[in-house]
Amino acid sequence: DYARRLAMGVLGSGLFSAKHYEDSLSVKESELSMMRRLGASERNMLVAQSNLAATYRMLGRREEALRLWQDNYTRRSKLSGDEHKETIREAICYALGLIDASRFKDAKALMCKTLPVARRVISESHDLTLRIRKVYARALFMDASTTLNDLREAVTTLEETERIARRVLGGAHPIAAEIEGDLQDARDVLKQRSK
Repeated sequence: DYARRLAMGVLGSGLFSAKHYEDSLSVKESELSMMRRLGASERNMLVAQSNLAATYRMLGRREEALRLWQDNYTRRSKLSGDEHKETIREAICYALGLIDASRFKDAKALMCKTLPVARRVISESHDLTLRIRKVYARALFMDASTTLNDLREAVTTLEETERIARRVLGGAHPIAAEIEGDLQDARDVLKQRSK
């Protein structure tokens, strides 16, 4: 059973990476079911559930993804504490789910709560901290009801984050590229709203 579960995990991840999301979903749901039946550790269950949520998101099943990420964040926080890297990672996933659900204020609040912890525990230039800043800015500029000041804050946050990402990770790194894309989007929204 252990070897089968590991093989299912590898297969599900490979299918996801190859963008065969429907096939990946089937494997990941089976993997999670098997893990529940076998009594896998809480940590392993949380990893499998987070991977399943990512697959739901890619298939447009955003509400299901959001429910899983919310559950994961709550359970991970209880299991490991708010200062654990995996709790911080789950907070980011949960915030992305909140943005998908147009719950921008909730996403901003979660990132505002998580950012000081990440700065203190893992540093300003760690990739998780950079992601928190990116997700926070995304929640600002994607909200149609946001103010011009909030849009300016989003642009400033992304400019600062991009500089750090380029210095620490290099300009070709995927996180740096994502930040650059969000920065362009935020500038476009600010430009349109400033007219």
